[in-house]
Parts: sequence; C-alpha cells; structure tokens
Amino acid sequence: MKWSWLVLVGLLCTIVSETTHAISLKEYAEKPFGRVLMLRHALAPGFGDPSNFQLRDCSTQRILDEVGREQSRQIGNAFRDAGLRFEGVYSSQWCRCLETAQLINMGKVQELIGLNSFFQGIVPREATLASLRKFLQYLPPDGDPVLLVTHQVTISAITGMGVSSGAAVAYDPVSDQAQRVKLPTD
Repeated sequence: MKWSWLVLVGLLCTIVSETTHAISLKEYAEKPFGRVLMLRHALAPGFGDPSNFQLRDCSTQRILDEVGREQSRQIGNAFRDAGLRFEGVYSSQWCRCLETAQLINMGKVQELIGLNSFFQGIVPREATLASLRKFLQYLPPDGDPVLLVTHQVTISAITGMGVSSGAAVAYDPVSDQAQRVKLPTD
C-alpha cells in the first residue's frame, strides 16, 4: 500500500513538473530554446493509418479534418504574432503533416523522411530515427530555429515527451534537452 502511494505521488510530480516547465510561445520567440521546434500534426481524427496506406495517396491516409485545418492556420497566426521566424520548415511525408505545415504558412515546406511515422511499421523505426538524428547532427548550432512537423512517435522517440495534436516541443540537439512550448491552441 505504501509503495503504491509513493509511485502515485512520483507520477503526479512528474506530470506537474512537465506542465509547469512549459514556456509560452512569446517566451520561445524572444529566446528560442535549442534550434528545433517539433510540432505534432494538427487534429486528424482516428488512430493510425488504414491498412491500405500509400505514401503519395492521401485518400489512403488519416488526414486533417476542418478542425485540424483551422488549428493549423491558428498556429501559423500565433507564430507570426509572436514574431517567430524559421530558418526552414520540414515535414513528414504523411499528408496530415504536409497539410499542417502548408497551412501554418511559415515558409517553403521540405519533406524529410526522418520525420515519417514508424508507428505501424510502414517505415523502419531505426532507419527513420537515424535519418532524423543525422539531420539534427548537421544542423548549425546558431541561427533561427527550424520547424519540424511530425508525429507523436517521432517526437516521443527524440524528446521523451508525449504531445497532443498541434502541440509543440522545443529541442536542443546539442544538449539533448527538450521543453514544451505552450501554443494558444493547446
């Protein structure tokens, strides 16, 4: 009984700690933490992708609904209102990520295979993460941040943090540290 209470208290402290360490978008824009802002794609109802998934065919994928599209536009507006600029905007090749990145409208969107979802084994986990780590390794330490639009599993694998749709985590590849960034859409 005593042990279970200690575990519960520890878990609650972790949850509270993660919540209280989130920085506002304005704080992030004024002093970016690391060079990378990882954003989970906006709301795309459902779970995973259909069994007939094909990379270049959005009709075979879980995609944004109108709420997700509006969420994407709101995130882009919030970035601009905060004065945030990105050196580059990169996206998973999945349609829901590409559409999120395009609707955010913060620059030309470049596909990056290291941001693809390995959740259902459509792409190999280790090769995908190796590609992303190589991209992060060669990212210059100075300059404006880069925006990476990706999936829950990718953000979690790199930062150790879970995120909801349209949520962001700032990441410093040099120190391997991450911090939540509170967006107005959270």
